[in-house]
Amino acid sequence: MKTRLGCLSNKSDSYSDFSEFLPPAHETTARCLKVSTDEVVRWSESFDHLLSHKYGLAAFRTFLKTEFSDENIEFWMACEEYKKIKSSTKLVSKANKIFKEFIDVQAPREVNIDYRTREKTKQSLEDPSPTSLNEVQAKVYSLMEKDSYPRFLRSKMYQDIVKRAHAQGQRRSV
Repeated sequence: MKTRLGCLSNKSDSYSDFSEFLPPAHETTARCLKVSTDEVVRWSESFDHLLSHKYGLAAFRTFLKTEFSDENIEFWMACEEYKKIKSSTKLVSKANKIFKEFIDVQAPREVNIDYRTREKTKQSLEDPSPTSLNEVQAKVYSLMEKDSYPRFLRSKMYQDIVKRAHAQGQRRSV
């Protein structure tokens, strides 16, 4: 996915802060995925649309890594996986893992949530259900939607992806 996303990004010196997430230049031409300009532009129409498109999600994750705030999207994705678990044993195990990694005070990838939400989530996870993380996930989603998403849309990275997709579309129509 990073290779395919990389073909939309223009690797240059201005990308030195996140070039580690992009493939080497020689890899981009051979394995480049064509994402339409319309699709890339649609990412700016709604945060939901960005997250529902696998390359939009990959671009957003890469952007958050450049800002050292990828714990939010990683938490959101962990919650999405958590909701799909059917086994109660696996649910308990995954709930504990998510709590220790993202929610607990001083967790290695602690998300920014208020005390009340943290405590309510802790109580909810004493007897976990597929919906136990819904409230905290919604708060993190809202934070990303109001804060990180607008920065992503203004970023050079996203602007370059749009330009690159547009240029690819121009070449295809010639």
